[in-house]
Amino acid sequence: MNHFKDFDSWNIEKKSLDNLKRSFDLYVHDREIWWTSIGVNIGTEIDGKNTKFERPVLIIRKLGKDQFIGIPLTSRLKTGIFYHPITYGSGAGTVCISQIRVLSVNRLLRKIGKVEKTDYQLLTEKLSKLILTGKI
Repeated sequence: MNHFKDFDSWNIEKKSLDNLKRSFDLYVHDREIWWTSIGVNIGTEIDGKNTKFERPVLIIRKLGKDQFIGIPLTSRLKTGIFYHPITYGSGAGTVCISQIRVLSVNRLLRKIGKVEKTDYQLLTEKLSKLILTGKI
C-alpha cells in the first residue's frame, strides 16, 4: 500500500521547531509521556499525525538539557519482542521499542502523563536485554 507522505509540510514545521531554542532541563523527567513532533519519516519509521506531526513519546532518559532518548507509542495493542504495553494516568498504549531514538526537547509539545514505576522498570529491563543480547 502506498501512502502519501507530506514531507514538504513537515519540513516547514521542522524549521519552526528548530528555531525555538528552548530547554526543558528542569521540566522533563524520565517516565513522562509527551505529545512530540515526530515528523514524517522514511519507510517503516513511525510517523506523527495531524498538523504538528505528533505522537506520544515516552522519555526513557534525559541527555542533558536539550535532548533525550524517547520511544514512540501507538494506541493499538501490539505484541512481540519490539513492543511493550504501558499505562499512564487514565491512558494506555504500546511502546514501539524498535523506534527508540534521540530527540530534541524542541519537539516536545505537551505533557500527557507519567508511566507507573513498575511498568517503567519492566520496560527498561526488557530494553536492556534486547540491546545487550538481541533477545529477551
